[in-house]
Amino acid sequence: MDYLFPLLDISAERKRQVAEEGFTADHDDQNNTGGELALAAAAYALEAAGDTIEMSVDLWPWDVDWFKPGEPRETLVKAGALILAEIERLDREQAKKQVPHG
Repeated sequence: MDYLFPLLDISAERKRQVAEEGFTADHDDQNNTGGELALAAAAYALEAAGDTIEMSVDLWPWDVDWFKPGEPRETLVKAGALILAEIERLDREQAKKQVPHG
């Protein structure tokens, strides 16, 4: 399998999260500053690895109704999209710190 296909799937999932769920950059910057996106990604990754759902749910930072694992690959794509969202959030946070005030 071409290595770009998983990256395209992760990008498409992130775009879906924004378009369909409303989890925009502004939303993430205002509501997910305590590591929630990384924890959610970890929960999905553990679930895809075959871990018990109890451990995955223990990591899940939001209401359990939002935890929607599927087949392992699909679940890892969701984890990747959440990691991407957290990286983007951290990059925006860092960029704000570097902007000179004046």
